[in-house]
Amino acid sequence: MMNPLDEPTGHLDTFCRDFLPPRELWPRFHYDSLPELAYPRRLNCAAELLASRAGGDSERTAILFPGGRWSYRELSEAVDRVARVLTEDLGVVPGNRVLLRSPNTPLLAACWLAVVKAGGVVVCTMPMLRRRELSYIAAKARIRLALTDARLAPECEEAMATVDGGRVVRFQGGGEPGSQETSLEALMAGKPADFTPCDTAADDVAAILFTSGTTGQAKGTLHFHRDVLAVTDCFPRYVLKPAADDIFCGSPSLAFAYGIGGLLLFPLRFGAATLLLEQVTPPHLLQGIQDHRATICFSVPAAYRVLTGLAGNYDLSSLRRCISAGETLPAATYEAFRTATGLRIIDGIGSTEMLHQFISSADGDIRPGSTGKVVPGYQAKAVDETGEEVPRGEIGRLAVCGPTGCRYLDDPERQQGYVQNGWNLTGDAYRQDVDGYFWYQARTDDMIVSSGHNIAGPEVEGVLLEHPKVRECGVVGIPDEERGLVVKAFIVLNPGAEPGEATARELQDFVKSQIAPYKYPRQIEFVESLPRTETGKLQRFRLRQGFAPSA
Repeated sequence: MMNPLDEPTGHLDTFCRDFLPPRELWPRFHYDSLPELAYPRRLNCAAELLASRAGGDSERTAILFPGGRWSYRELSEAVDRVARVLTEDLGVVPGNRVLLRSPNTPLLAACWLAVVKAGGVVVCTMPMLRRRELSYIAAKARIRLALTDARLAPECEEAMATVDGGRVVRFQGGGEPGSQETSLEALMAGKPADFTPCDTAADDVAAILFTSGTTGQAKGTLHFHRDVLAVTDCFPRYVLKPAADDIFCGSPSLAFAYGIGGLLLFPLRFGAATLLLEQVTPPHLLQGIQDHRATICFSVPAAYRVLTGLAGNYDLSSLRRCISAGETLPAATYEAFRTATGLRIIDGIGSTEMLHQFISSADGDIRPGSTGKVVPGYQAKAVDETGEEVPRGEIGRLAVCGPTGCRYLDDPERQQGYVQNGWNLTGDAYRQDVDGYFWYQARTDDMIVSSGHNIAGPEVEGVLLEHPKVRECGVVGIPDEERGLVVKAFIVLNPGAEPGEATARELQDFVKSQIAPYKYPRQIEFVESLPRTETGKLQRFRLRQGFAPSA
């Protein structure tokens, strides 16, 4: 197998390759552990994912959505028309980054695939992100073009206005008067439904996924064309084992690694269908499963807890697989859902850095409370502070390697923290039993995982400190039966500011207005001081223990 980057790039804009981490900071990659991972040197993953239904089977359903369906032919034609718009009308050249912003819709899926097929680098963002978050992403990845759902356009346009030469194209609704003329759909009209895939290398970057880190700034994770296919040829092929007649569905956004895998890449790889829902509250998800006879569902433990109580009101007889990730699946949630539905939830762990799940078990291999065994194609172990594997049964830091791995965009310092001795360190504490099962213990950093969302405490602190009433603050996650963890802020007010419910609501609303609403502190405690070391470092572990007295 060739060494990564030995093949000439297909990108004219080499920004991503230029800002990969130094090779000595890369994790070890295993491309020969499974026969499916022996990809050719030249590879366009979008073209490959669509190729399986290009022939006589092209009328099979690819995407279901409330009120309609797209066949594989219709999806491929939409992808090719968008790719032509990108290259012929919007000036995209191979290697350019394109920001996407939309709920889960067929056109978002087509845009994702079109950017990659045209040789661009897709940067898909959550609908809940605010202007300041979008501005940071656009600046970090040097993005000059965004395609956005018209309903989400204003903040996206504000963010792109901060970028030199930034442009926004709306879709799914014209929005402002006259804008329909330059909407994506208008530009697509009349375009031929064919497009020659860009001749990209297997090790050209296909996507940048951003995730919040413990320092509060988003980290861009770079994933190659081969990585996109690799995640489809490991977990789903060997653990999930889907068939062409399956219908995938779920709650995660396509902007998440979990969502893009479970709701687009996996079904396309196996010629199956996916159900895309804009509204994915538990009632909407259950209604979608019932109406479209979905068979495979991806969600998070907090959602499964709610689904358990509602399951009896819907016909879920079509479901045969339920997958959980984003946070550890409590045994109690697993058992309650099984009692309510008869289904055994497949737990697992993945990360944005690894792109998708690398530990998981299904069917008779499930042990309630355990995350599972290592997925074929990967290796995992629990290690001590020196990187040595700890004895089975002892707690250590989770280390993993395989065909995918961490490559941070222009961030060698964080790269050194995540990759050590060739292994990816996920920030989770685990123990591995004698049978090879991994059992989650805790996070080893200050990330707050709430209802499947990764929330960086320092980011929330930074926003709170912008409010004129806040002098100091510390943000941590505290246990919550429903969400796993919830965000709690300990706040020292400035003189003259009065603690109380009114001030708490004011600060919560302020955070919601500045960053994604799910990050706001659901609990606020006003305190006279914060616990710090002699050098002034905030002791978050003491906040988690309930240290500070109320003011």
